Amino acid sequence: MPDSVDAAAVRRWCATGLGALRRHEAEINALNVYPVPDGDTGTNMMLTLAAAVEAADAAGDLAGDEPLGAVLRRVARGALLGARGNSGIILAQVFKGLAESLDGVAPVDGAALARALDHAARKAYEAVAAPVEGTVLTVGVAAARAALTAAESVYGAERPDGRVGGGVRAVARAAAHGARIALARTPEQLPALARAGVVDAGGRGFVVLLDALVETVTGERMPDDEFAPARGVRGASGEMEREAGSDEFAYEVQYLLEAPAEAVRELKHRLMPLGDSLVVVGDDRTWHVHVHVNDIGAAIEAGVEAGRPSRIAVTRFADQVRVRQQELVQGPRGVVVVCSGAGLGELMAGEGATVVGGTPSTGELLVAIRRAGTERVVVLPNDPNVLAVATAAAAEARAEGIRAGVVPTRSPVQALAALAVRDPQRRFEDDVIAMAEAAARCRSAELTVASREALTVAGRCQPGDVLAIVDGEVNLIGDDLPGTGQRLLDRMLSGGGELVTLIAGQDAPDGLADALREHVAAAWPFVEVQCYEGGQPHYPLLVGVE
Repeated sequence: MPDSVDAAAVRRWCATGLGALRRHEAEINALNVYPVPDGDTGTNMMLTLAAAVEAADAAGDLAGDEPLGAVLRRVARGALLGARGNSGIILAQVFKGLAESLDGVAPVDGAALARALDHAARKAYEAVAAPVEGTVLTVGVAAARAALTAAESVYGAERPDGRVGGGVRAVARAAAHGARIALARTPEQLPALARAGVVDAGGRGFVVLLDALVETVTGERMPDDEFAPARGVRGASGEMEREAGSDEFAYEVQYLLEAPAEAVRELKHRLMPLGDSLVVVGDDRTWHVHVHVNDIGAAIEAGVEAGRPSRIAVTRFADQVRVRQQELVQGPRGVVVVCSGAGLGELMAGEGATVVGGTPSTGELLVAIRRAGTERVVVLPNDPNVLAVATAAAAEARAEGIRAGVVPTRSPVQALAALAVRDPQRRFEDDVIAMAEAAARCRSAELTVASREALTVAGRCQPGDVLAIVDGEVNLIGDDLPGTGQRLLDRMLSGGGELVTLIAGQDAPDGLADALREHVAAAWPFVEVQCYEGGQPHYPLLVGVE
């Protein structure tokens, strides 16, 4: 077996990695500390890599004659379009980094592989504005450092340019070993993992992929260790970092930016204090910038200082786009809404939306944006786990000439609030801003049933407990749905509210919404209540307060 990496080896690695992720899917899912059974990391990584494998095999037998760089670019593209959840987006960035580093390199020896792993780890960090140690990012960096150290040991610190040798097996083994050590230390870096007695799920998935690389280049399978938590021990749901962002920030700003990498690094430092949900992903000198802020002008101004922004999706920065703000944009507009449940689907479709069910990939959302059939489309993800995928799909749509904007809704109740304020007579950008403002004014909550034991900010929950989750945090723990629902509504309405929206899920007991409507009428007589049959899974009740 040659001690180098070529296009055929990359295809074998992807296929081997996919098989390994399928074997470890349940184990990685079990490492998730959030007690609601959706958005599992193992499933998301497996489906993302499946899309990458499909892209790698798209050229059939001819793919064996392709240069390494071409195969890696197709793998990275497939991973991006098939990315599911935040872990999928990060995995796509890893493949993009490998493709960039190894383009034009042939054959790939150990030193080149080490540099590529280092570049891939950096690309993964670039996808997350506020990296958190103790995650897959930490594991990726540790693997890259171990690979670089192994390459230096093989070639020496003063390796002459152009020298080609082996070393791939030693570098791959070192990377996998370094990743395992870093994974074991993730509970020391994230207190929530330590309390749960687990390692990071995304990091575990990355170790599985590096083990598959070792198997590809050596023919030897790495020890199939399991990192699943002990029975009955689960995570601290209320304290994990989440990418949904805070409702403190009311506006979404997105634009393409022509700028050098040095200026983009400074741009990220400028944007981070302005808000959250910051994602800056790019290719060469073209970058996609996304941030959730209150000061829209400052976000645009930072882009102007870094380079040349274009395709500004949402802005009121008059000094930069005065001509656009004076135009009245005519023509139809589309809306793509992500939601699950027959009732919710019918409700959103009745509002003129193109509905996408489940947890869609980037490619599936891109198809829905195209299917909307208009040049201007708003995407409502309705789930923190879908936000990054929606942002990536919107960026792909804009590259095709579709003006797509994402309103970062966390729940279908916020989507209903956003849809209620649409006005086709407004400029598209202003309409997106109005929808974002309406969504931000709608406080969202869910009633669900805990599937596992966990320590939350409201106390320890046991399997079967009813959880009231407000804006992403466990707020109440109860014994039954009606009683917990009443306490939840009282707590939310104590802060003010004129309209309550209740959406019953597929597991809601008969009469739940009606009982809560009667409670609001008795306890809060001046509050209007709207009830719908949504049929959504996992959440017997969705609640919105405006």
